[in-house]
Amino acid sequence: MDCDEDADTQHIRVLPDTCVELFVSYTNTPVAIIDNELHERSIVTFRMSKPMDVQMRKGAGCLAICFHPGMAYLFFNTPMHVLANTVSTMDDLWNGMAAEIEDKLASVSNNTERVGIVQKHLLQHLANKKPNLLIEHCLKQVEASEGLISLNRLSYNNGISQRHLSRSFQQCIGLSPKEYLRMARFLRSLTYVKRHTDLSFTEIAYKSGYYDQSHLNRDYKDYAGYTPGQLVRARHLLY
Repeated sequence: MDCDEDADTQHIRVLPDTCVELFVSYTNTPVAIIDNELHERSIVTFRMSKPMDVQMRKGAGCLAICFHPGMAYLFFNTPMHVLANTVSTMDDLWNGMAAEIEDKLASVSNNTERVGIVQKHLLQHLANKKPNLLIEHCLKQVEASEGLISLNRLSYNNGISQRHLSRSFQQCIGLSPKEYLRMARFLRSLTYVKRHTDLSFTEIAYKSGYYDQSHLNRDYKDYAGYTPGQLVRARHLLY
């Protein structure tokens, strides 16, 4: 992400998507202003269940890495529920290694080399890490059902209690299973909003698994800060 001369005038609202994103800076310019707070160096965003208002800074350059939902826990030692809905400095999470990585990225002139440097570091974090197979299996079931599987069914399919399931989700994802399924339903509705402009919001609500449009409206207010109609008309939203 290389920000041009107009970057300081571009305010965007980034909607939550259960993903963790890492932004590694390779310039001396502050990376961004997020929710009115200036972030000068490399950061990690844990936007699990609320939007973030972002203003990229003119002249900033950074490499952005988006982790698949439920996979970032392998790269950080802090439980995901502690970090949910926060922006953390890479230095704090990786014990002062940020400056070393930033210097390496700044010393090369192309993104291919930058990707190689960051990838090498990420692979080092994976060494001797064992993935949570329960979480992987659950996320595959949620994806296969397009977010429509019930919490009871998810618990039954995996032969565990809902309490055990909730602990694993909080540890690895940062959300409870119920919250994660709610977010999956919201994201499914956004797909319909983007790709099927001929559908009414009532139709989108039912196709996305909502009981009715009022439940859809509630999630849009919670996750985006807008009604569905306002979201469609807005030009500063990223989703």
